Amino acid sequence: MSNDLDITPEFDFEDEFDDELADFDTFDKEHDDVVLRTAVMQKENMIALLCIKSAPVGAAICRVDPREALPSVQLYDDPKAAHHWFSRSLITSKRNGWNIVYDGLPLSG
Repeated sequence: MSNDLDITPEFDFEDEFDDELADFDTFDKEHDDVVLRTAVMQKENMIALLCIKSAPVGAAICRVDPREALPSVQLYDDPKAAHHWFSRSLITSKRNGWNIVYDGLPLSG
């Protein structure tokens, strides 16, 4: 009997969304008014992410919740509405016991 565990992820985010993410990256390079914000939250032994990417023509909010099998993305035509719901989500998360450990520009590296 082997002690090796198969920890192959069931969902490869990069493979599944490469084309869609490439469209967002192209948009970033063409527009200076793109706003990015990432919140990292912690509760007990869980880590969650809430991210927003917005521009004058629309926005997307992505939520990565450890209790869900896949990330969730909500698209908005109105960037003001997206920022409103992003803020509401953070407030609700805090009420539900999540601690915000980082809130700012996306981390890289």
